[in-house]
Amino acid sequence: MKSINNVRKIREERLMSKMELARLAGVSAATIDRIERGEVCRMETRRKIIFALGFTLSDKDKVFPE
Repeated sequence: MKSINNVRKIREERLMSKMELARLAGVSAATIDRIERGEVCRMETRRKIIFALGFTLSDKDKVFPE
């Protein structure tokens, strides 16, 4: 099942590489790649990415609209 998200769009707007986002979020670059392709991830991973992109949990729908 694919999940629509704005991770790639936001990352590119902030001129971040996948490696940089992965380092800030504490996950692997492969995980970022999978999420950007729309694969489902754990809620904890989403939370880490939201914070790494500079958002708060109240802004989660900007990153992972659902």
